Order: sequence, then C-alpha cells, then structure tokens
Amino acid sequence: MKFSLQSKDAKSGARAGVITTNHGNIETPIFMPVGTAGSVKAVHQRELNEDIKAQIILGNTYHLYLRPGLDIIQGAGGLHQFNGWNKPILTDSGGYQVYSLADNRKIVEQGVTFKSHVDGSTHQFSPERVIDIQRIIGADIMMAFDECTPYPCDYHYAERSMHLTHRWLERCITHFDATEPLYGHSQTLFPIVQGSTFKDLRMQSAEFIARQNRDGNAIGGLSVGEPAEEMYAMTDLVCQILPADKPRYLMGVGTPANILESIKLGVDMFDCVMPTRNARNGMLFTSEGIINIKNEKWKDDFSPIDTQLGGYVDTTYSKAYLRHLITSKEMLGAQIASIHNLSFYLWLVKEARQQIINGTFSAWVEPMITRVSTRL
Repeated sequence: MKFSLQSKDAKSGARAGVITTNHGNIETPIFMPVGTAGSVKAVHQRELNEDIKAQIILGNTYHLYLRPGLDIIQGAGGLHQFNGWNKPILTDSGGYQVYSLADNRKIVEQGVTFKSHVDGSTHQFSPERVIDIQRIIGADIMMAFDECTPYPCDYHYAERSMHLTHRWLERCITHFDATEPLYGHSQTLFPIVQGSTFKDLRMQSAEFIARQNRDGNAIGGLSVGEPAEEMYAMTDLVCQILPADKPRYLMGVGTPANILESIKLGVDMFDCVMPTRNARNGMLFTSEGIINIKNEKWKDDFSPIDTQLGGYVDTTYSKAYLRHLITSKEMLGAQIASIHNLSFYLWLVKEARQQIINGTFSAWVEPMITRVSTRL
C-alpha cells in the first residue's frame, strides 16, 4: 500500500491524498461504508460501486469469523471473491466487539476469551489469531488487535489498557511480518492509538504507534459516548503526532459534522454505521440538512429526495413516496434510504476533497457544517 499527499489546506490540517492498493486507488478524505457480515445492509455491490461510488468498504472480523466462518471464506478465495466486491476492503480486528461484549468476555495478557452472541460457544482471540483470521478474510487493510476502553473510563484502567494494546500491537506486527497473504494481493496492517480522553495517554500512544512505522495509522476509542469536543481535542492532539506521510483513520466516526470537523484536523479515513442504521429508521442526511422522513410534512412533498447528489434514487423517487415506504415498513424504503445516505456521505467527502484541492476548503467548511446539521 502507498499513500501520496496531493494537496493541503493552508488554514487547517485538511489534506487530499491517494491510497494505492492492489484492488484500486482510494481518494482521501474518504468515507467507508460498513459491511459488517460481508454486506452493506440493504445495498447491492453494484449500487455501492455505480450509485454510491464507494471506493472501499469494511468487513467485521468478529462477525465474519462466526458467520459464515473461515472455512467458507477461504474456500471462496477470500472475502473479495465471496461477496463480489473487487475494490479495497478494510477489516477491523474484533477489538470493538470485545469492548461491546463486556458481560461475555475475559481479557488476559494472552488475548480475549468470549462467548459468541450467535450460539453461546466459547472462542479465543489473540493478536496472532486475529492476524491469521484477517489473512484468511483477505482484506487489503487489516487492523491490529486492541482493547477499546469505554467512556467514561478510570485513568488507571485506561493506562493499563493502553499498554496492553501496545504489547498486543508488537505481537501483531511480529506475526504479520512473519506471514504472507493468501490470495495474491498485498495486505497492510494499521496500528490503533488508544488512551481514552486523557491527553498524556493519547500522546504516549500516538508516539508509540508512530514509532512502529507502518503504512497507515488509526485512532480508536473515540465515538464511544464522549462529548464531541473531547473527541476533537484528542483527534487534534493525535494528528499532530502521527506522521503526515501516512493515512490517518478515525474509527467509527460519525455524523456529517463530525467528519468535516475531523477532516479539518487532518483525518483521512472514516467509517460509521450511522448512514445505514439511521436510514432504516427514516433519518435522511441531505445536502440541505437532516430530514425525518416519517414527519407529516413530507406526506405530500413530491420533490426528489436530493437532486444535488444526482444519483438514481435521489432523482427518481420523491420524499412522499419514500415516506410512504418507510411508514409502511416496506423493504424498498430501507434500501432507498440507505443508498441515499451513503451517497450523501460519499458526496460530502468528495466535495471536501475538491475544496482542499481548489484551496477553498476553509471558506467552505463552516457554512457546510451548519448546512448539513440543520434539521429540516
């Protein structure tokens, strides 16, 4: 994997670049749709490619490990072959799922023992095992195994957890460097900065991760309930330490405003379930603001969903029709809304990228944050 910077904003940390992988290029800043079980919910791969114009999607190590299982994925020739997506894929390490399974897991130095949410069976993840699993999945970008601390978090717990994450990272790197890809394309490993919302811990972690000199770096443990101001403060601090010639990935973020604020700080990559999850519940993110399509006011609004985006669903279907589908719980409603929201997120980061290249980002970003945050 290679990363080249193309342009920087003169008044902020925002930058535009290109990540090169064996499965294609990724223009940054970029938003990555989440395909937890090898599928972005309610969206075909063709729609991801042609309508949404996604350049990379995510797979979830924990979920894919449990279902369909590694034998099936390896038998198919990896996740790209299994799900028919021929562009880049990033997989998380399962660390966040370990965090979310607090009542069903035990963390020790060797790794984590947890119970499956599917059938209650017991499994173990170690740094080495997680690398092996991601080799079998075949993601272009693999994440190191970490512990994601909750918020709020006791300082001493956050400190112990950060050091454990660092020790696990060293084991991940050793095992990654000692193994080879399985399917003929290269893979790369991103470490993850932790440290909760404690400035000194975040600085320690960012410095440790920067010294590993991997192809890219991630910022984890944010967007877990902390105030947005704390998330931005930690992100700003970390972006000043992580090397500028490597892509920076802020995990699990977020709203359109979160993304634009974080682009200002120097983040290049984002993912979040929000666009698809909220779509299924009738919340639309649009170029003019946020719409709750269930509201009565849209009942007889026959205007297109969002002509600014220019895609098929946004110019073909009306707000009134989409409201009817959502309130009737028709599956097509969730599909249309999901395609729309993902299209909007990809449109937004593409617009930000173009503004950075044009040298107009700083003048553009604040009005855009206000605009996309407005509830219509």
